[in-house]
Amino acid sequence: MRKNLEIIGLVMLAILCWITWEALYGPDRLPARIPTHFNLAGTPDGWGPPSTLLFLPIVAVVVYSLITVVSLFPSAFNYSVRVTSENRLRLQALSLQMVAWLKFDLACLFTWLQWSIISTVRCGHGRLSPLIVPFFLVVVFGTCIAHIVAMFRTARPTLKS
Repeated sequence: MRKNLEIIGLVMLAILCWITWEALYGPDRLPARIPTHFNLAGTPDGWGPPSTLLFLPIVAVVVYSLITVVSLFPSAFNYSVRVTSENRLRLQALSLQMVAWLKFDLACLFTWLQWSIISTVRCGHGRLSPLIVPFFLVVVFGTCIAHIVAMFRTARPTLKS
């Protein structure tokens, strides 16, 4: 499962880079001035050149890479439960699964956000859906909470008969 999430996350990053490249250098280029910031209602309140679209893929790749490097050291993670020799491997597996899900979530968020910004410019409707950020906050926190609950269940001592 974790490998599949890694692959899909990398595919999402590739899609993010592709839609950005296509918007900046493809046949249907963006105008010289595009919205670069949106308020909570999804209305643009900052404008700039299309080259500002490069910011999202760069940040996404850097964050994805940093999280990947951190996930190479699961024994250094700070667990919110007591780690024993019996539960160590399961806790590490759960934490690595959580990290894979978070990387996937973030890659999807950045891709959806970039696609939404480009669509906003091309369609001319001038606003983003105000549900993007709350939706992904629920997804990211839901991912964390589900895995932390699983870690607490794993750490619970079992009664031996």
